[in-house]
Amino acid sequence: MLKSQSTAAQIPSNLPDSHQLADMLGCASFGQMRRRQLLTSASIATGLASVGFLTRFAEQIARANEPGARIAGSNRPKSMILLWLQGGPSQLETFDPHPNSAVGGETKSIETSLAGVSIAATLPKSAQWMHMATLVRSMVSKEGDHERATYNMKTGWRPDPTLVHPSIGAVLCHQSESNLEIPRHVSILAGQWPSRGGYLGSQWDAFQLFDPKDPLPNLRSYVDRDSFDQRVNDLNVVEKVFRRGRLKDLDRTKTLHTNSTQRATTMMDSSQIQAFEIERESSEVRQSFGDTPFGRSCLAAVRLVEQGVTCVEVELSGWDTHVENYTLQAGRCSILDSAIDGLVRLLIDRQLLNSTIVMCGGEFGRTPKINIADGRDHWPTGFSTLVFGGPFRRGYVHGETTSELVAPGDDALRGVKDPVRIEDLHATLLDAFGVPISEEIRTPIGRPMARSKGNIVRSLLQES
Repeated sequence: MLKSQSTAAQIPSNLPDSHQLADMLGCASFGQMRRRQLLTSASIATGLASVGFLTRFAEQIARANEPGARIAGSNRPKSMILLWLQGGPSQLETFDPHPNSAVGGETKSIETSLAGVSIAATLPKSAQWMHMATLVRSMVSKEGDHERATYNMKTGWRPDPTLVHPSIGAVLCHQSESNLEIPRHVSILAGQWPSRGGYLGSQWDAFQLFDPKDPLPNLRSYVDRDSFDQRVNDLNVVEKVFRRGRLKDLDRTKTLHTNSTQRATTMMDSSQIQAFEIERESSEVRQSFGDTPFGRSCLAAVRLVEQGVTCVEVELSGWDTHVENYTLQAGRCSILDSAIDGLVRLLIDRQLLNSTIVMCGGEFGRTPKINIADGRDHWPTGFSTLVFGGPFRRGYVHGETTSELVAPGDDALRGVKDPVRIEDLHATLLDAFGVPISEEIRTPIGRPMARSKGNIVRSLLQES
């Protein structure tokens, strides 16, 4: 079994890094600025007249310091679909069964398309795609509370009372550019804790919607076009009053209110909203995902990334099985199974799998020990996450968990081989997208924050 690795990009020893360059150039904030901004802007506010001093040699130095630079730009994924299983899916009833063992319970296993690898028999359609997947069976976390663990898994950071971290979808949107007229960060069937923009700003919050069988709300005016246009024009007059006393550099001369109005009216008139309309697909395609809100949402996710949306989160709740674990997990799996099958199949058919990363998982797993109510409790040590697409290895299983019960008082990590921390998975995902994980950005109050504090697990990625 391959072990987790955290090999940083190799930089020639005789070249200065970005911080050394900063010292040489007398610019203390150089290392904190986004490199793209440095390379494309015409001037620097610190007094430098231009960035003409950044020769191709200097540009190579800057990019050599970015782990994501090892992936050619044209080969990087462009979108991410997060299949979010809220409540804590049981690894033993999904992707890491141990039948006929002390921890196995009633779950039976089924062979998959990947030789020697079995998953729960409740996922027969997903089993056909394991040769295309990266399966991590050794996820570990220090968070066992739903809200804290959800935050941890979606952001790559544990909760901090001093700030709110952005979700990975917000980071990916913030790090890329697009001319889309529809939201680039979307959450479908969102529950209590949808993905947030955090300290990057509320403009990176996920746009939330519900079952795609229903039309998008509030996209049609209740008045005729002339009256609608007049109302929008009236807002421009009111805006002059709103601006009084506001910061001069708040999106230049506009308030966030104006930006929101402009984005909404642009979306209302855009043909791109057709990406949300799953009824445009054939009945055969729709049925392949399962006739459920989650299945329909996964179909919408494919249509959205096909349009160019950066991140789509689709939630399937109901995995918190403290009672009747086997029955309830099996019910959730029947919904998940058809959706995964339809999702991977359509991404392949439309040649989107290489440019899209699909991650499927929840905030933690379930205890190996079955409780008195035939349920399993919260278990953040040794749970599973499934990944498809992009530069992730295909047909690869990382880590394993023991089939024996961990004795009370023992270290639960002793039952996990090659553990992967949540922050390490996030670092690997960001690296796959070409986001430099060590790059620091400033929060609104000037606090420097790294993109990730994790280590890249190289063994999860294809060799470059």
